[in-house]
Amino acid sequence: MKHSLTTALLAAALVVAPGCKKQEMHQNPFLADYTTPYEIPPFDQISYDDYMPALQAGIEQQNEQIKAITDNDSVPTFDNTILALDRTGEILDRVVLVFAALEESNSSPEMMEIAEKFYPAYQAHADEMMMNDKLFERVKYLYDRRDSLDLASDQRLAVEKMYKDFTRNGALLDAERKEELKAINGELADLYLQFNKNLLNATNSFAVVVEDEAEIAGLPASTVAVAAEEAEARGEKGKWVFTLHAPSRLPVLQFAENRDLRRRIYEGYTTQATEGEFNNLPVINKILQARSKKAQLLGFKDYGSYMTDNVMAGSVEAAESLLKQIWTPAVAKVKEEVAEMQAIADSEGKGVKIKPWDYYYYAEKVRQKKYDLDESAVRAYFAVDSVRQGIFGMAERLYGIKFTEMPDAPKYYDEVKVYDVTDAATGEHIAVFMTDYFARPSKRQGAWMSEFKGSWTEPDGTSSRPVIFNVGNFTRPTAELPSLLTLDEVETMFHEFGHGLHGMLSRARYKMQAGTNVDRDFVELPSQIHEHWAMEPELLRSYAHHYKTGEVIPDELIEKLQAAATHNQGFATAELAGAALLDLQYGKLNPEGDVDVLAFEKKVADDLGMPAELTFRYRSPYFKHVFGSDGYASGYYTYLWAEVLDTDGFELFKEKGIFDPETARSFKSNVLEMGGSAAPMELYVRFRGHEPGVEPLLRNRGLIK
Repeated sequence: MKHSLTTALLAAALVVAPGCKKQEMHQNPFLADYTTPYEIPPFDQISYDDYMPALQAGIEQQNEQIKAITDNDSVPTFDNTILALDRTGEILDRVVLVFAALEESNSSPEMMEIAEKFYPAYQAHADEMMMNDKLFERVKYLYDRRDSLDLASDQRLAVEKMYKDFTRNGALLDAERKEELKAINGELADLYLQFNKNLLNATNSFAVVVEDEAEIAGLPASTVAVAAEEAEARGEKGKWVFTLHAPSRLPVLQFAENRDLRRRIYEGYTTQATEGEFNNLPVINKILQARSKKAQLLGFKDYGSYMTDNVMAGSVEAAESLLKQIWTPAVAKVKEEVAEMQAIADSEGKGVKIKPWDYYYYAEKVRQKKYDLDESAVRAYFAVDSVRQGIFGMAERLYGIKFTEMPDAPKYYDEVKVYDVTDAATGEHIAVFMTDYFARPSKRQGAWMSEFKGSWTEPDGTSSRPVIFNVGNFTRPTAELPSLLTLDEVETMFHEFGHGLHGMLSRARYKMQAGTNVDRDFVELPSQIHEHWAMEPELLRSYAHHYKTGEVIPDELIEKLQAAATHNQGFATAELAGAALLDLQYGKLNPEGDVDVLAFEKKVADDLGMPAELTFRYRSPYFKHVFGSDGYASGYYTYLWAEVLDTDGFELFKEKGIFDPETARSFKSNVLEMGGSAAPMELYVRFRGHEPGVEPLLRNRGLIK
């Protein structure tokens, strides 16, 4: 997941680096250029008391910079308007990028309190800027004359995008309706904050305590060890504690022989934030109503139409059309998968009829039976440090870049690792890359990429290079075992690293077009295409080594992994496509009163023909992509939209060779380096030679032959 700095920033609960304390004669580090290596934020110097003053100083600085643009008596030009605006907000960039990054990975009560002031103030400033009549007049002047101006293609696109950004944020509204939009935006900022706070608290408040060792039969040793350490940390030494965090939840569902334990974890997960003090259902209703008002105020029939208007899909209908092409074969595959699982359950003679909490468990039994592949044993070859070397090795072979650890570099948490990314041939500095991989209660669930500093090119041709980071929620190492990844977690690591490459390798000239500043349904292409390398034999042999013996993964095991590559893809595809379709149905609503959220979910599932053995990948009360911000609202389909691109694109690598230099150079120069400086489909066709179809996706997932 790409975590973008848009109005999605206004969604989060605030956090700060550990150990931040007010110091005597303390100088606010956000108010001047960083003097650290490569301008990495000086995390150890940041105090809780720095954020609000830096935010206010940043707002004042940007207001002065905007005033200088609007007071300019010269005729508007690209340089004195678009470029000038692109370069404003240095202090804001520093404080908000750090603020937004840390709040999701290391939450604290102190920063949650600050959040209630920080995000509304930031939203109000954004509204004032986007509704500044004099500034918009200059942008509109250039937009209206874009055909006659001598603009380079990226400059023309920048003018068009900036004009659309202004109009989508209220620039064409009269004064009264602008005030109404500001109020709605402020309300949504508060609601997103509340949704995320509820979700984090609901996740952390649930646990299953196991006292009888017989009840944990079948679980991997690493999962048992972590559960024992969690119990001891909670004062329950000698017991085992399982939580809703993925490294705890998923192994239970996949391996626990105790069916009741699986059920308790499944029901705890699928009902989180549905009742009590952390109930998100009322919050969702307020979000839906506010979004509907906002869309109609801006001239759209519903929020889904508003959110798809400025991306590749162009409409809800186009997104739905793609999803339906995927949904039908996925459901057909689910029926085959359930039949295979039910046959095994029947053979055990326990009277089990497959329920949702049985799916992972019996799917694993099918995998072992069909492919003689036991994932708990496979994990021994995927220690997190080995996989890290795999992704770095992939990047060096494809793009000629090298990663060198910077052990003394500033970091926001002691487990973070920092790397200097350089050109392997010349030694030129390209970027800084950070990784923060292990789960902790202060970190929200999931995995994501973002930046502490973006990239751009100065008029003299010098390039300001980025500081990029990846965050995960993998099983943390114990005293006896390193962090051993599941196959899904290995793919996740490659996925987020693909986002990271998009940010690190950017050569776009303007901040607004650099790195992952692309259409939302294009941003997942670089992440998803790099997942394909994870299980390629040529790369596997270079990084998949047994954590105890150092043995290279055997060819026999690689063959089993290849054979099982499409195992359980009916389930994986249907739960993903189902959630994307649910999201789009929410985007069509224009509720005047409250919606029964759970009943609405059920109706969507019934209308789709959702198999009884599964549910949506995310149910509404914990669907953070959709209700924790507006970043992926009416846009969760983008993962499958981009998969159409990535599966078609990887077929070219398979045809030419997965490390073919020319194919890699083309992908780097036409996609990774370009960012949003050209239309997404134009960039894809430059690389691939044609527009894609859905068939490669269906083949890759094993849904068609």
